[in-house]
Amino acid sequence: MNIQEYLARISYNKSHKHADLQTLTVIFQHHIQAIPFENLSMHCGETIELDLQSTYDKIVRKKRGGWCLESNHLLFWALQELGYDVCILGGNSYKPAEKAYTAEINHILLKVVIEGNSYIVDAGFGGAYQAWQPLMLVSGKDQPQIPGIFRFVEDNGTWYFEKVKRKHYIPEQSVPFSGTSELGNIRKIYTFTVEPRCINDFQELNTYLQVSPDNILQKKSICSLQTTEGLFALVGWTFTEVKYNYMEDVDLVQITTLTDEEVEKTLKDKFNIVLENKLVP
Repeated sequence: MNIQEYLARISYNKSHKHADLQTLTVIFQHHIQAIPFENLSMHCGETIELDLQSTYDKIVRKKRGGWCLESNHLLFWALQELGYDVCILGGNSYKPAEKAYTAEINHILLKVVIEGNSYIVDAGFGGAYQAWQPLMLVSGKDQPQIPGIFRFVEDNGTWYFEKVKRKHYIPEQSVPFSGTSELGNIRKIYTFTVEPRCINDFQELNTYLQVSPDNILQKKSICSLQTTEGLFALVGWTFTEVKYNYMEDVDLVQITTLTDEEVEKTLKDKFNIVLENKLVP
């Protein structure tokens, strides 16, 4: 495994001599714009191994993406190699349908400490809830970014991560703005504590997610990638392109339904992914 090969994979060719916030921010943005959040292995008969060499080979050498366990594990290794003070944390994601957080830890995120300040760095949430910059770990402070306003709220050692939602403009719809189904415009994302974890703490989860029929990753084939303007997402046969802040506080959302042939072409053209095995969307 070679840090220069990783940096080439994310198209980062600037200096990385200083393990500072500015360098971290740019490397992080390159990572999320080059490496898709995807679970396609599950839907084309491949097993996802949770060890660094397998993840490195898959994402760096085979130009694939990965889910949070893979993408953040790779980023953890890269940041360590670059001299950052970084540790792995575990999160419990919010399930809107059940209006509750998962009972078990089902997400991995990173904490980076720079000059005494802690930042949350998470390249593995994907879609519209993917932050574009490291977020300072401070309670109750709005942190505006291009995707929206993020914030953490701490309560008795548990941190809650949330995002202020924006309206969507979907040109095909007769009603110009889709309202929010939840009360208010806050979208809960996940909770976590700052207890350090190691990757082996997530081995059981990695296996469970691949065999449990009731989790969303089993039910849907997902591939999403952040772009310079917004994001691309392919869920099943549905391709969505989002442009953030198309109008003030409004995101443009364009949705297309694809054929099987178009799915393969879209993966190549939009996500730079060529699969070795046949995908069953």
